[in-house]
Formats: sequence, structure tokens, C-alpha cells
Amino acid sequence: MLEHGGRLRAAAAHYDIPLDRWLDLSTGINPEAWPVPALPTSVWQRLPEAGDGLESAAAAYYGNSNLLPVAGSQAGIQCLPSLLPKAAVACIAPIYAEHPHAWQQAGHKIRFLQNATLPRALAAITPYILLCNPNNPTADRHPYEAVIDAARQLKKRGGWLIVDEAFIDATPELSLTPLAGTDEAPNLVVFRSLGKFFGLAGARVGFVFAAPELLHRMQEAMGPWTIPGPSREVARLALLDTAWQNATRSRLEAEATRLQGLLSQLGEVKATSLFATLNSARVGELHEHLARRAILTRRFDQHPLLRFGLPGNAAEWQRLSDALNEWNPA
Repeated sequence: MLEHGGRLRAAAAHYDIPLDRWLDLSTGINPEAWPVPALPTSVWQRLPEAGDGLESAAAAYYGNSNLLPVAGSQAGIQCLPSLLPKAAVACIAPIYAEHPHAWQQAGHKIRFLQNATLPRALAAITPYILLCNPNNPTADRHPYEAVIDAARQLKKRGGWLIVDEAFIDATPELSLTPLAGTDEAPNLVVFRSLGKFFGLAGARVGFVFAAPELLHRMQEAMGPWTIPGPSREVARLALLDTAWQNATRSRLEAEATRLQGLLSQLGEVKATSLFATLNSARVGELHEHLARRAILTRRFDQHPLLRFGLPGNAAEWQRLSDALNEWNPA
């Protein structure tokens, strides 16, 4: 099992600090989640089934009906490589580690391209290119037109472009999701998640957007009832709540700017709407400094990166600011 953010209980045990004292900034999940209402009893009593409105709500929100609901985008990430012919995969790294892990497990050969541009990835002449946009963990963004061009070039040589857009909801105008699996981009696969922007990681709902034939094979491979009925209902309601979505985009934009400014004194910082990543040779020491004050961040052992999620209220912002001000590296 790969290591991820959110391992709060492990941190509490390691540092011998009670769980309820921690401020968890390790995940990049919206700390002000969509407010889940009381659900009808029927969603607990019946087997989940299509036709309950989830697919239509998702098609409207994402602008594409070529979709498959899955138990978090992670389920699609794990399944996809086994459905495509084994070949070399150009992976723009660093990247969410579950992506290359899944392709390697399925027998594909990964070519890690560190901090690469899309033109460089295309020059690798691999059948598959894999990227996150915005990237997790670096927060880098690939220009919209560059990603579209990459999909077109790969189409000409029979290749596939796989894009994880888990952190793009705050800027939907930059998303390629509406093109995935269409006649214009039949070789484009896009993963989306309700765990980040909507703050519903525990519901385990995500979507894969791709050509209908590929989605059908994925659905057959996964089997029935991949998402529980209550999760389907929560996702449906959240996707329909445009007022909350619009207000949240404005709030996250302001808070991401605030977080980036708070960290900018410590080194190079890049940010998405839900996290900021510090690039510094001292991130290991800073991670330890914060952890001993019960503030959990996400450190990446193979890179000098430290990722910070958003604090959830004024007290948490102050707590993070105070801890950073106390840090005086020699």
C-alpha cells in the first residue's frame, strides 16, 4: 500500500499527541464540505441502481454524458491500465503515486519524465501519456491548448491521453472533461472526484470520462453496485447545488491566495485552489517542526516538497501562522 495524506491516527501515535488536538492539512480536501442533509430511508434499504438521477446530474455538471460513476476516482485509476494493451507510458512526474503504481501493476512500463512539458512527453513517442492537471503534488498546470493538442497528436498515432483533474473544479473553464470520449477526442480519458472540491472524500464517489466502449468494459470489470445508495444520493444533490458551487469557488480562490502568501517567505510556492506546495531544501525539518505542534502536512520523500491544505477557520489559520513564525531554521 502506498502512503497518502490523511494518516492522522498514525501521526497521533507516532508523536504521542491525542487525535483531537491535530490540525490536518495533509490531504488537499475542502475543509468546508458540501453540507450533507438527512437522507431518505429508501437509499439505505434498496440496492443502488442507475436511473436515480446521479448520471444526469453529473452529465450536466461536467458537460459530458460519456461517464461512469466509480467508487472514488481511485477505483478507475486502478482499473483502467488492465483494460488497455501493455505498452510504455510517459508519466509527467512527480505525480499522484497511485497512477504509475496501477500501470506498473498491470504490466506496463513507466517512463518517468521529471517536471516535463507536454511537448517533451510527446517526444517520448509512447502510446500513453499520463498527467495530473493541476498537478498533485507540485500544483503545476499544463496549458489548456497544450493538453488538447497532445490529445490530437496522440490520436493520430493511435495513442491515449489520461488526465486526472481531481483539483480542477474551482476553474471548470480549464477542464478537458467535456471532450473526453467524444468524436473530437475519443482517446482522452479524464478522472474526476467529489472528494476534493466538494469535501466528500468519505462518500467515495468519482467519475471516469472516456469513450463509451471503454467505459462499458470498465463497468463490466468492476461489477454491480460499486457505489452505495447513500453516496449516490449525496453526490447527486451536491452536483445540482450550483449556488454552493459558485460561492465555494470564490471562497477557495481567496483562501488559496492567502495560503500561498503565508508560505511565500519560506521558499518557492505554487498553489491550486485547495493546496499550496512549498519547494525547499528544508521541508523535512519544517514538516517535523509542524508535526510536533500537531499540524500535519504532506511530505514527499523523493522530492523537496511539502504540501499544505487549507485551514478551515480563523483559529486554524492563526495556529498555522503562529507555528510558521516560530520556525527559525539555523
